[in-house]
Amino acid sequence: MLLPHQILGDQLNKQFDARVRTQFFRGMDFANPVGDPGWFGPGSAVWHVHSHMPALVFGLQCAAFIERLDPSIYWMGVHHSRLVKQDTKNKPMPEIDPAGFWARLGHSVAFFTGTAYGPTPTAEKLALTVRSMHHTIKGTRPDGARYDADDPEWLRWNYATVVWGIATAHELYHPQPLRGKKLDRYYAEFVRVGHALGGTDLPATKQDTLDCLKSYLPKLAVTYGAAMATGPDLPLPLAALNWAVRDTMPPWAKGLIQHRDPNIVERTARRATVWSVLNGWHAAIGPLPEFVEARKRVAGGVDPTLAPHTLPTHRPGTDPVRSRSELEDAFG
Repeated sequence: MLLPHQILGDQLNKQFDARVRTQFFRGMDFANPVGDPGWFGPGSAVWHVHSHMPALVFGLQCAAFIERLDPSIYWMGVHHSRLVKQDTKNKPMPEIDPAGFWARLGHSVAFFTGTAYGPTPTAEKLALTVRSMHHTIKGTRPDGARYDADDPEWLRWNYATVVWGIATAHELYHPQPLRGKKLDRYYAEFVRVGHALGGTDLPATKQDTLDCLKSYLPKLAVTYGAAMATGPDLPLPLAALNWAVRDTMPPWAKGLIQHRDPNIVERTARRATVWSVLNGWHAAIGPLPEFVEARKRVAGGVDPTLAPHTLPTHRPGTDPVRSRSELEDAFG
């Protein structure tokens, strides 16, 4: 007889399979070649951090929130992703498409799971697909400013928001969080992902990442998307999630969105509630099948000849030209 948490875990896993795994993990092999550690391998900080799926998903929401404070990135998402309804893409107040939200989340979870635990061929294929998608994202904001997803400044900002979001969520809500130099090891390892996506001059410690994010402040603004996400009329579950996301923001970002921390007792209680929800979710769903397969893949030892993964193999300007439709067929 299944226990209540096992029943809940089974239901959550079925939902994840239906909404994410079957659509966005297709063609991703985590079992072969045997002995290939991928980009990071057992014992890495990345394997430890990304093994907690709820904290990873929450961290990606934190990254998305701070990322869209850049007006160019906000309009890249409006014009080139499925996040908003097609007939509102050119309107000043675009509307969120629920199916598009799941597509964006599915792509992100698949990418950060595949590059963490996949063998080298899987990780390289994912990086190529995302880079190729970035090559197609060029356009003009409503105010006439141009944007280009291959811009090194954009790549650095995007990278810094993601590594900061995931690491901060881990530090706050993982039951066994890395801290200090151990957490800096995660930042240093994760640079491998940023380089594979074409990034340059990337921060490699927590403090360097915070400094990098703050250096962009003169370019940032409260976009329509950020303003709507901080509104007072959100439904209770979204309001609670939104508070938890805003609570992670650096002080300068909190000032930009006019977020004020509650007193220490209330803040501690709120964080304890979020901790319980995320870790209850994690306990219910159990280890990711992809993580289990990755551990089996290297259970007999690591073959270092299979993955010279300390340096990126990508060289700018060498990607094949692929259309948007080709990429969507390949990546879901």
